[in-house]
Amino acid sequence: MILPGSSEQLGAHWDGAGVNFAIYSADAESVELCLFEADGTASHRMHLPECADGVWHGYLLGCQPGQHYGYRVHGAYAPDRGHYFNAHKLLLDPYARQLSGPLVWNTAVYGYKQTRGGGQKQDTRDSALYMPKAIVQGDSGIAMSQRPVVTWEDTILYELNVGGYTMRHEAVADIDKGRFSGLAVQEVLQYIRSLGVTSIELLPCHAYADEHFLVEKGLRNFWGYNSLGFFAPHTRYLGQNGIDEFRHMTNAVHDAGMEVVLDVVYNHTAEGDHRGATLSFRGIDNLTYYRTLPYAPAHYINDTGCGNTINSDHPLVQRLICDSMRYWVEEMGVDGFRFDLASILGRTASGFETGHALFRKIHSDPVLAKTKLIAEPWDIGPGGYQLGNFPNGWSEWNDRYRDHVRKFWRGDDKEAPALAHGMHGSASIFEPQGRLPSASVNFITSHDGFTLADLVSYEERHNHANGEDNRDGHQHNYSRNFGEEGPTNDPTIQHSRRRQRLNLLATVLLSRGTPMLLAGDEFGNSQQGNNNAYAQDNEIGWLDWSGLQDDPSFTDSVRQLISLRHDTMLLKADIYPHGHTLTVNGEPDITWLLQNGEPLSDELWGHHRSFMMLLVDTAETIQGADEPHAVAVLINGTDHSQVFTLPGIWASPKWRCAFSSDVVEARSSDEILLQPQSMAAILYHRD
Repeated sequence: MILPGSSEQLGAHWDGAGVNFAIYSADAESVELCLFEADGTASHRMHLPECADGVWHGYLLGCQPGQHYGYRVHGAYAPDRGHYFNAHKLLLDPYARQLSGPLVWNTAVYGYKQTRGGGQKQDTRDSALYMPKAIVQGDSGIAMSQRPVVTWEDTILYELNVGGYTMRHEAVADIDKGRFSGLAVQEVLQYIRSLGVTSIELLPCHAYADEHFLVEKGLRNFWGYNSLGFFAPHTRYLGQNGIDEFRHMTNAVHDAGMEVVLDVVYNHTAEGDHRGATLSFRGIDNLTYYRTLPYAPAHYINDTGCGNTINSDHPLVQRLICDSMRYWVEEMGVDGFRFDLASILGRTASGFETGHALFRKIHSDPVLAKTKLIAEPWDIGPGGYQLGNFPNGWSEWNDRYRDHVRKFWRGDDKEAPALAHGMHGSASIFEPQGRLPSASVNFITSHDGFTLADLVSYEERHNHANGEDNRDGHQHNYSRNFGEEGPTNDPTIQHSRRRQRLNLLATVLLSRGTPMLLAGDEFGNSQQGNNNAYAQDNEIGWLDWSGLQDDPSFTDSVRQLISLRHDTMLLKADIYPHGHTLTVNGEPDITWLLQNGEPLSDELWGHHRSFMMLLVDTAETIQGADEPHAVAVLINGTDHSQVFTLPGIWASPKWRCAFSSDVVEARSSDEILLQPQSMAAILYHRD
């Protein structure tokens, strides 16, 4: 017999004697709790006995961790009014901490049958056989490691896919490949740490579904942007120890001195549009969880491009998101979040609001306010592009930076001003709102698009393996193949591509802002020209670690760049230099110069592709004999060699070349020759 429970905590919570079940549904007529054996066999069904302010709840004495369960929600099946209640469909608890397995696609998981006139007649087949079940959790008993303290100015983000990062890694046992346990292997973490990375950004780890159309093609979702729930880890990433394996992984990352940033998809779910399956939110309380068209509630607002849009304006949905974030921080060890299509979270009925209630709740939460918050600042809805408009305390993926840097190094005309703007920290975008350079997450590549090696090897996308006739993925990649599409044995082309990869990475790491690298770019990982490998859970999407042996000096150069940034306050300082703060020697904090050392005036910017950025310590407080007091970044974007006259910022400057993307030649005490399409970083020290 089930007893009245508590409405205070949503989800299933074990107290040592039994489990309290609570689920929100404002318009339900009743809610059934369905219990299952571990093999999926149904055992008991019982109605939750009480409802308080929309929360249906019950307490089951004697229920233990490991119990499998789901819900059936009774109510009106009236799509024209936005109600999709169908008690024949087993539903996932939105607060489920672990799922029993993947969704099995069958027509029974759809809540309707299509009628001849285009309507949707209720489908009365039971979907339980094909649905994953939620699993009650107990106390983990795992002590969480101490978190590292990583300031924004020290942060180096490293984006990776849990499923693909270790699948071909020799140090990872077969049983751990592609799982959280594989990422916890010491050889893996020691390698990442050796690069100088501070923060591992994991592609979505929330439980997600393989889209029905992909399964029909023999493919499956690789990236994870198709959430089934916001609390449970993805089942393919788990082994015999269940969700504790995620905790062990975060502990291992923390013990290695790095953070875990989780890519989260709070903008839509795997249920799709009105023709999609009934898996959870749709059958529990459709009008609460999703945005529907004002005059046609049977249809969804699709600002995400994925069929539905989460209704972040509703207080219950805001609670769900904050509860999920707090769970991943407090109980799973996560240090920050990257929000997919984050402008959805700030949407009201009238558009995006920087001061949205959800943002205020996150910032007022004593746990969440301490985490790293990173926005993908766009969606496809009206007014969906919101770069620079997120609240203080947030950082944002800066796609303008990405595109302008790509175009400059590709050879496009008049891109030098935009490149300089990005290297300066994109001040015009973020500074007017009082935000610091770290608000700009600077990147050249990410999971979405070409890898770095492919960016310099392909000018066209090659996505035929996705089964969409090569129509999917970005059309405009601002890439260059240097004379031959794809792999080549031409040593001249190979040299140009290698140099270009270093130029692009060096630009990111020598710019003000927060650098982000795509895993594998540091050793030349390729996806064979596929710029949309979302469905390639195979050797196209998995990292090919052979690149480490093919050209180890390239990876060493990346380490050198990251170390240079870590060790040089002038490169990582979280302030905007503006050229008007002077040193005791009369030098401004930043100066832009032509290659001959003359000032680069505003009217000349659009006509030059060779120039220098000179940064000078104006505080005169930098400690340590090895800390430079000025840095000159030399950029030769032309197709021929250039002699740069180094700035004589002191009478007898001591300088050294700390990095170059190609061979440099010192012509005299103040002249240096740069190869075509190359760059260098020069450090100055006082006598």
